[in-house]
Amino acid sequence: MGHAHHPKQVTEQDVTLKPDTLLAKLPLIGAVMAVIGLGATFALGAGDPSAMYSSYLVAFLYFLAIAVGGYFFVTIFFLGRSAWNVTVRRIAENAMSTLPVFIALFIPIYLGRKHIYHWMDERLLETDALLQWKQGYLNDGFFTVRSLLYFVVWTVFAVLFYRASVGQDRSGDKQVTARLQGLAAPAIALGGLATSFAAMDWGMSLDFHWFSTIYGIYYFAAAMVSCMAVVVLFALALRKHVNGLINEEHLHGVAMLMFGFNIFWSYIAFSQFFLIWYANIPEETLWYMHRWEDGWSSISMLLLVGHFILPFFFLLPRQQKRNPVTLTIGATWLLVMHFVDMYWLVKPSVQHAHGVHGVHFGLTDITAMLGVGGVFLAVMGYQFTRNALVAYRDPRLPEALKYDNI
Repeated sequence: MGHAHHPKQVTEQDVTLKPDTLLAKLPLIGAVMAVIGLGATFALGAGDPSAMYSSYLVAFLYFLAIAVGGYFFVTIFFLGRSAWNVTVRRIAENAMSTLPVFIALFIPIYLGRKHIYHWMDERLLETDALLQWKQGYLNDGFFTVRSLLYFVVWTVFAVLFYRASVGQDRSGDKQVTARLQGLAAPAIALGGLATSFAAMDWGMSLDFHWFSTIYGIYYFAAAMVSCMAVVVLFALALRKHVNGLINEEHLHGVAMLMFGFNIFWSYIAFSQFFLIWYANIPEETLWYMHRWEDGWSSISMLLLVGHFILPFFFLLPRQQKRNPVTLTIGATWLLVMHFVDMYWLVKPSVQHAHGVHGVHFGLTDITAMLGVGGVFLAVMGYQFTRNALVAYRDPRLPEALKYDNI
């Protein structure tokens, strides 16, 4: 099946990133991006804080989704006791390891929360009956406590899994795998609750009149698609650095997950739209009207065509998922569509609350992505330089190297 050569005995040198490679410079590149991007965002946004903070929220949710996707990639595969992913799991683990940094990245959102979340307007509370009814949940103090709780759940499990996995590289203790398999179930259950409620608090509550019972799973689907795309791109880049440990079969496996979760995202997106369209309840349909009027229809159609139809036909053939060029194009395109998705979720709600209509893509939308993305890449890149590129002392590695997509 065209397997790449791999050594019978994997050593640390086989999975260590050489310091003169471009990937080894990722921490520095990310740090420069972060300084320039964040500095420009806050400088340019001083005159229009609601636009600036909403741009920052888009970038925050974009990269948080990738980190959360890594969290579920790792925990789900440990729960399922699957072996084939061992060679690419460290990429997802490195993405997951950025979750503690999002506590710091959340600070601007917290400081600018009253510019983003319309339900925090005390004057509105006096006149809006629905907001008064939801006040037991939608209040500043409880919002803060819940946000901290989400980070605690993600951080605790991410640190436990990451430290144990890289520690196994040094100790070779096979029991580490068994312990993480036992820890996976509570990690998934609590992480799932944290992700679902975080999506509702930080995304859905932007329009507090509207609600969707599957908004949390929608964000989870987006997280898995974007994370699989990142794993694909890094796996392609790392192949030449790991002495054949990542081969065509592993890439095909991740590509199938990326394709499958994109179909799942499409299913959830359509289900949410169809049920709201069918029920035709005013406070529910208005959310979609804000994403159809004043030029937003083109963005909505772009999501339909670009996030579902094109990737479906492009990635459906087996050969497309095994060709590095087409796989790179497909993964990169889905990451672009992930941005369109997050932008589509956030911007219309914030703009409508401030009486702004139409699509207003500004410079802060670019600089915020550059800044938050720089922090994410710097931390993730640092982990690549600090630890082995593959979990090479996982006892299931020999089985992973025999993986074959029939």
